[in-house]
Amino acid sequence: MSEALLQAQHISRRLPGEVVVTLVDDISVEVHAGEFLAITGPSGSGKSSLLYLLGLLDKPTSGRVWFSDRETTKCDENELADIRLNHLGFVFQSHFLLPEFEAIENVMLPMQRLGKLDQSQIDRRARLLLSDLGLGDQIKKLPKQLSGGQSQRVAIARALANDPQIILADEPTGNLDTKSSSVVQDILRDLARKQGRAVVAVTHDREFAQSADRILTIVDGKIS
Repeated sequence: MSEALLQAQHISRRLPGEVVVTLVDDISVEVHAGEFLAITGPSGSGKSSLLYLLGLLDKPTSGRVWFSDRETTKCDENELADIRLNHLGFVFQSHFLLPEFEAIENVMLPMQRLGKLDQSQIDRRARLLLSDLGLGDQIKKLPKQLSGGQSQRVAIARALANDPQIILADEPTGNLDTKSSSVVQDILRDLARKQGRAVVAVTHDREFAQSADRILTIVDGKIS
């Protein structure tokens, strides 16, 4: 198996208060290039909390998270933002496309923020990503003019904009019909198996999970 891109060592996340709430409880997991990992479990079990820790959107209360050979728990917010922008791509249940921007403009945003390409290169890459996802004829449409499945594919294109090594998806098919769900499922699987990216997806969908290379089941914040 390839070297781990992400490695969590005994991570926990607790919310302080009169009654301490434990969202993630002493979990260790590795994520490898070319692997499609599904995280499943009942509602409120800590699946999304774990994904947010792996995606460096939250910091663990205890334990460590490594990206490649870098211990991210020692990074400040600017360093974490830089890792996310350069190396991680995010897809959520609600696509979070900016409603006033066309599909192609939504895909351009991460590249413009990163600032490594000029505008013509950004435009070309955005068009290519959308075309590869079957949306070449939808690039000028606003999110309200797209179906749910199309919007989610735009969100995937946006997640791929800066060529990340890891895609993290939180219930990416949760709001989709069966046909659109199958399309998104196939896209995520191909990102791992054909493009060699690591894909980590939280899902309630049993069929979706069964298509993954590995399933991690979370119950009450722990690996079951």
